[in-house]
Amino acid sequence: MQPENGKECSKKMNYFIEGLQGSGKSTLTTNMMRKYLKLTDVREGDYSPVELAWCSYVNNDKYNEILDKYSEIRTSIKEKSHIENNHVIICYTQIITNIEGFHKELEQYEIYNGRIQFEEFEEIVLNRFEKWSGKDTIFECSLFQNIVEDLILFRDISDDEIILFYEEIEKVLRDKEYRIIYLETENVSENIDNIRKERSDEHGNEMWFPLMLGYFNESPYAKNRGVSGEAELLKHFLHRQELELKICREVFKDRYTVLKSKNYTL
Repeated sequence: MQPENGKECSKKMNYFIEGLQGSGKSTLTTNMMRKYLKLTDVREGDYSPVELAWCSYVNNDKYNEILDKYSEIRTSIKEKSHIENNHVIICYTQIITNIEGFHKELEQYEIYNGRIQFEEFEEIVLNRFEKWSGKDTIFECSLFQNIVEDLILFRDISDDEIILFYEEIEKVLRDKEYRIIYLETENVSENIDNIRKERSDEHGNEMWFPLMLGYFNESPYAKNRGVSGEAELLKHFLHRQELELKICREVFKDRYTVLKSKNYTL
């Protein structure tokens, strides 16, 4: 993959790095930051102009309630808060505290996992993409993963409906400079096995996979079909990758590049 001007990315170009969990999005983002000039990275949990992963999205009244309830860390909360019109975005996972229940409570104010009505979800997503006007930014996991997981697992809507959703996103992005770089995982099962080992503690206890499996098993998608377990989760990942690549082909057309996960040259 070669940016338009050698080692210097083209003026106002932005990149969305996408792919399944463990496909190497963070590594690619880091490598691009090192090799190409002018890029600013936005990772999951950072304040992002387009995405709200690991961030609370609350109105002013709720924000003031949170500040009052957790007054001992009021300063830390304010430092990780960003005002957008009549809402406040709190990057709560970046707040270090031993207060029991703080992160769990702030998690409930995320917009994903079916926590808000579909119409509100769609409005928030489209409005933020439409208002974004940045340049030279590389976004990790900001266009597909959290939105698609919400639509499949918690809205339980069809692939055709998800494609229609992304057609609306494409419309508001149409006049902006961006490119999608999708890391395609060729062996999803092997990839999941690898990240299960990588995301374990020093004693070999798995940290990520039990949470991911519980997330899937408790979703409306799984419950509506009476499915659960590792094999069904793997099927979900395979389906999600196929769908995301289909969205690239049918919706974003000449705006994407597919790289083989962990087997490419910058």
